[in-house]
Amino acid sequence: MENRFRIDILALILFLSIAIIGIASVYSATSNQGIFTLFEGRSGKQLVWFCASLFFGIVIFLLNANFFELFSIYFYILFMLLLVLVLAIGVDINGARSWIKIGSFSLQPSEFAKYGTSFAVATIISRIGFSFQNKNDILKLAAVTLIPMGLIIIQGDMGSALVFLSFILVFYIEGLTPAIILLGLFMILVFVLTLVYSALYFSIAAILLLFLFYALTYTNKKLLIPSLSIVGFAIVFSMSVQFLFDNFLKEHQQKRIQVTLNLIEDNMGAGYNVNQSKIAIGSGGFSGKGFLNGSHTKGNFIPEQETDFIFCTIGEEGGWVMSSITIALYIGFILRLYYLSSRAKKKYKRIFISSLASIIFFHVLVNIGMTIGIMPVIGIPLPLISYGGSSILAFGLFIFTALKMDATRDRDLESVFT
Repeated sequence: MENRFRIDILALILFLSIAIIGIASVYSATSNQGIFTLFEGRSGKQLVWFCASLFFGIVIFLLNANFFELFSIYFYILFMLLLVLVLAIGVDINGARSWIKIGSFSLQPSEFAKYGTSFAVATIISRIGFSFQNKNDILKLAAVTLIPMGLIIIQGDMGSALVFLSFILVFYIEGLTPAIILLGLFMILVFVLTLVYSALYFSIAAILLLFLFYALTYTNKKLLIPSLSIVGFAIVFSMSVQFLFDNFLKEHQQKRIQVTLNLIEDNMGAGYNVNQSKIAIGSGGFSGKGFLNGSHTKGNFIPEQETDFIFCTIGEEGGWVMSSITIALYIGFILRLYYLSSRAKKKYKRIFISSLASIIFFHVLVNIGMTIGIMPVIGIPLPLISYGGSSILAFGLFIFTALKMDATRDRDLESVFT
């Protein structure tokens, strides 16, 4: 019994259920009443990549329990080299140089970089003596996450680069002070308020709030300096927002943010995808129009319909019911992964599995958010559902590695309290 391992059946069922919805959705988004069959076209390729992920999943379960921990850094280096290679020999697709052409297939290294970075993050944090109070340890973590982010930004794929921000949630779980996350959220809030109301109005409001706050807490003079520092930082950052917006974001990125904040209406330009997406999802009503019966889906009104905007197909053909089921499956899967992480006996495995859960959470939140118009369109796939061989294979490897780590947890000699 000591050498026996058990795969988590619930996590496996949730993974397979989401992937099956993905294959069906890609088939519906790309078929035209019989022109394609399930095994042809993009749905056929999606099925092939899904089967490939199952094959590699079996291989992963045949490997030694400590294989990934021993070769973590080598995996990270391999995927970083692929990111560099794509800059040299990659092909441009939709304005991003992110793919390596291999025959009739295209490989996107940025999808696998998340997998590789999780190994490096788990290795660094699980080392004896690691502390978020140690500057050298923080610098190491910053380096292993910022290197892939930087390489992907150079490729022109800002959406994939932003996914690496999900590691901040992992760092928080492992002991990073929440002040860093609050600072990030605060800066986002200042950024949005400045774009909506201008730096002048924001500065006046910040100063008034400072006076009001200090008036209510005037007996505690220790709060004055911190309060002044926060307001001063907010005002300086607010004054810089327009410059950053104009000079560091591309024109289409600026327009997407402006459309999301309702600063401009551009239903035939930058806001076209989101507008059509909301029409498609809204037209699905409660129970949807039925599988293969989506008029918006069949009319190809939404660009990238089978990739970034695949949720539109689910919403139109399956309605509120299927949309809710899909979201519930994701929530269940993410929570199950966090549970698997919490019961891991080795710190390394805990961090790796929570990295997977955090990355999937970020993908789902942003992808579904952008299809319903509450997030800017940044172009990241819906995990296991959006069409894309690299995405489904990378997530398949990621998920089966996590399941393998959980299945062999009883072999670990490390204390549960590590």
